[in-house]
Amino acid sequence: MEKKVAIQVYGAEQICASCVGAPSSKDTFEWLKAALSRKYSGQPFDMQYIDIFAPGDDPEIRSFAQKVLDEDLFYPVVVIEGELVAEGNPWLKKIYAAMEQHGFIPENTLAANE
Repeated sequence: MEKKVAIQVYGAEQICASCVGAPSSKDTFEWLKAALSRKYSGQPFDMQYIDIFAPGDDPEIRSFAQKVLDEDLFYPVVVIEGELVAEGNPWLKKIYAAMEQHGFIPENTLAANE
């Protein structure tokens, strides 16, 4: 796999009002990054955490951050290659399925095929 898949996690320091009791957006970002690195070891992806209240200057990122706010999406919001994959407390199975649609192969499958 040559192309790195872009994964963006949109969130905020304050936990979403509907997500009380869930981990913070940054904690979810770190947890997700570790889980994907284990599951797809050696397969390239770029992860980026974006604060919805300070998204920076990129117009696409600013626009999506505003969408999270305008549409009251539950954050963190996980976007893979421009597609919203999960919001709120994300399910790994759903994220893994999206990764595999982009050609990622789970580590245990790689080992079995060698």
